[in-house]
Amino acid sequence: MSEQLPNSAAAASGGARAFAANEALLAAAPAVPAGADEASRVRLAANPATAPEVLAGFVDDPAVTVRAAVAMNRAAPPNIDRSLAADRDERVRALLARKLAGLAPGLSGPEQERLRGQALETLSSLVQDEAQRVRMAIADVLKDMPGAPRELILRLAADAAIIVSEPVLRLSPLLEAEDLLTLLAKPPAPGTATAIARRPDLNEQVCDAIAATADTEAIGALLANRSAAIRESTLDALIAQAAGKIEWHEPLVHRPSLSARGAQALSEIVATHLLQALAARADLPAELTQSLERRLAERLAVARPGGTAQKAPADTEDERVMTEARALLADGRLDERTMLTALRRGELRRVAAMLAVAADVGLTLVDRAVQLRSAKSIVSLVWKAGLDIQLVGPLQAHLAGLAPGTILS
Repeated sequence: MSEQLPNSAAAASGGARAFAANEALLAAAPAVPAGADEASRVRLAANPATAPEVLAGFVDDPAVTVRAAVAMNRAAPPNIDRSLAADRDERVRALLARKLAGLAPGLSGPEQERLRGQALETLSSLVQDEAQRVRMAIADVLKDMPGAPRELILRLAADAAIIVSEPVLRLSPLLEAEDLLTLLAKPPAPGTATAIARRPDLNEQVCDAIAATADTEAIGALLANRSAAIRESTLDALIAQAAGKIEWHEPLVHRPSLSARGAQALSEIVATHLLQALAARADLPAELTQSLERRLAERLAVARPGGTAQKAPADTEDERVMTEARALLADGRLDERTMLTALRRGELRRVAAMLAVAADVGLTLVDRAVQLRSAKSIVSLVWKAGLDIQLVGPLQAHLAGLAPGTILS
């Protein structure tokens, strides 16, 4: 038996050497330098010149700061990155994800194909990480990279968390029109359409798809996107829906291109300050511009006591609109729809009378609220009248001429 021991030991030693040769560096990693404190280990883990064998010894370090330093070390070999992708702390995984995402576009060329494949494999697993922080780190790095891996961009764009997908949906040059249409047809997360609507240079087909979503926020973002190629017919259709959507009015008025038909329709529903901007546009026919200026002068005359616009004597006019409003109330037709229709037509005196009759107050009280441009007073009158809250915004914008930022909801 004494003669067999050396042979057995030799066989065991040979097996160990073969095992070490065929395993990754993690299996053969040396122990962490004896007695090294955390700060020293962090310095070693972060140093690109540190030997891979030493870095491998830090993969299971009890200090998260040490493992994080390894995750950020751009010289760490793929097998160590792969191991850290399963780290128990999502902060480590997020740092690793950010590093690999930044490396991905640069890992090209035949000599680096193997390394690229390994890095992308690890990155692909991190794109599916359960922690949003990890997926967000990748999206933040790749969101506007023209050289980013397209398969990763598609996966991030379809992420169920809008906080992950939004920057990619909004900025990635790798998303094509077909990709965007697919995402709009079946949005993976609330807010998908709004993120897409903010992309630069959207084509007409994508704009049509956003307009068809009936998503008020997304359409508002589309209208505010001056580089979006919105068809004239699509824009006119949106203007027709815009009466009760105050947030659309300003971006509509300031669209780079606006048809005469669309401008005329807008002039009937927008607040006074936006009507002024509409009348100042240089791309509208002269006849329409003059009409808008007349409408603006009439509104200003109504809003300011002692206005100089040509109109019927105040007593006669007020009596007439109050009589009409009382008749509507008696017929059961003094409602939100009637008032919104009058607002769209710019019949502000009729609207003031209807509000006064519905709230059972004098017309002078409504006039006082309008003259003071008091949002609170308008809201109180709508509440007293028992009218639907949908009227609050339009009445403040059109009747009192308040800017969107000062409107009370």
